Amino acid sequence: MKTKGTERGIEMSRVSEKIKQVRTKKGFTKKKLGKKLGVSESFITEIEAGRKIINEKLMTRISKVLGEDINDITMSFEQESFKKEKVETKQFPKKEKVNEVWSDALNSVIRDVPLYGYSLNKVLGKKQLPVIGKKIEGYSASKVFFLKIEDNEMMGFRICKDDIAFSYLTHEIDSNSIFLIELNGERVIRQIKRLDSSKILLISNKDTVRTKTANVKEIKVLAKLLKVEFSL
Repeated sequence: MKTKGTERGIEMSRVSEKIKQVRTKKGFTKKKLGKKLGVSESFITEIEAGRKIINEKLMTRISKVLGEDINDITMSFEQESFKKEKVETKQFPKKEKVNEVWSDALNSVIRDVPLYGYSLNKVLGKKQLPVIGKKIEGYSASKVFFLKIEDNEMMGFRICKDDIAFSYLTHEIDSNSIFLIELNGERVIRQIKRLDSSKILLISNKDTVRTKTANVKEIKVLAKLLKVEFSL
């Protein structure tokens, strides 16, 4: 069983590995990166070895210097989802203790679905939903989550700040649907309409409807919003 300390250690290990990987890819020496950040070469060594825990402010500074988000764990979240599905299909039935059997039985009926912000890197809360045939609301149980809306850019669609959207992890574009996307290094909610095989229309609606034509390669689709919950 993983403790919070273990989970934190695993998370920092991933960040350390990502820093080293991106630094090397961008052609930065430890000394050069340290100079850009105003720290020593040995400090960078400690970070990459996982012996230094860095805060979000320093992560942001490193990301800007290297030109790549070192704390973007969306892919690891996605990979873990796919990995979990594969593991579940490969596992074979085995004898278990009575309490474990009951626990599995209950988990197959009700599951905690996590709540995330746009960064998708920190669980803000959980909501319980029924699981039917390994699916929640008809979607793979390992890929659904709740998304907390962080602005009023889609107010015209009745999607406002602090609303909760039931969402599905995907990179596929479904025309006329609403998605969490990454555009120019920023994560936003937009309706997407396909214009042709390479062009799309990004639509927001705060005070008025605003549109922007973009190439499919300019954006990164992260999740599809399926429905929104809001308080009266």
